[in-house]
Amino acid sequence: MTAVIILAVFLISVFYAHSRGIEKQKLSRQLFDHSTFMAPINMFMTGFSRLPPKQPFFDTAEFPELQPITDNWQVIREEALRLQDHIKAAQTNNDAGFNTFFKRGWKRFYLKWYDDAHPSAQALCPVTTRLVNQIPSIKAAMFAELPPGAYLGKHRDPYAGSVRYHLGLSTPNDNRCFIEVDRQRHSWRDGEAVIFDETYVHWAENKTDQTRIILFCDIERPMKWRWAQAINHWVGATLMSAASSPNDEGDRTGAINRIFKYVYALREGGQRLKKRSRKLYYALKYLVIIAIFAAIIVPGLL
Repeated sequence: MTAVIILAVFLISVFYAHSRGIEKQKLSRQLFDHSTFMAPINMFMTGFSRLPPKQPFFDTAEFPELQPITDNWQVIREEALRLQDHIKAAQTNNDAGFNTFFKRGWKRFYLKWYDDAHPSAQALCPVTTRLVNQIPSIKAAMFAELPPGAYLGKHRDPYAGSVRYHLGLSTPNDNRCFIEVDRQRHSWRDGEAVIFDETYVHWAENKTDQTRIILFCDIERPMKWRWAQAINHWVGATLMSAASSPNDEGDRTGAINRIFKYVYALREGGQRLKKRSRKLYYALKYLVIIAIFAAIIVPGLL
């Protein structure tokens, strides 16, 4: 009986995740999306959020603690521009969260990840690292590049315990370089900040001939009550910290990314099978899903 209840809650949360916003993924894709596996947690995070509901973008005034970051954008930009040889794609398959973006030219340099500051960042960009470490609500921070011609397809980020802050540092200052969140578009500008809910379907494109560089931060979602905030903080510190990815060998690699290379190898094998036989690929894929649900339901019925 317990397993049936767990399954029911999971299915409700999946439907809730899929129904959020105007823009939606195909249900067949949503079922296998990272956000689906986090759906029960995300339903809690958005349900008890203090932020306005059904809103993809937020007023930056809701986060006054971030103003020192925005005010120091020129200093931050100087450090980012000196890092051109260090803002790069993962050198091995050890960044599960952004692995598909690397194929489209997207690059990053981590400053911190869930209270775990990267030693490489402290050495190479001490001012920015100090600024982000002084603000407890900033859980993750990085410099992110979007090169000319890059297109990041429609997706939902997996975790609703945070919201996303972008600060334009060196941008084309052009409407052709933009991010669209739930069909609302924002074009980056130097020195301007934007905050949005990354669990809505969003995508980005740079149609200009200039690379876009931003400061990219995950901000802990403010919750209605202290106990809900404590749960959010605990989940981030426990689960999301395991997704830490290094800039170089001196930085920590979280448990999720240590095993991702094996998951990636399986996925690559699946893509090769898909090219040979789409029917066999999907048959095996759905069998795996059925097996997972059976493993949940059958023990509860017995």
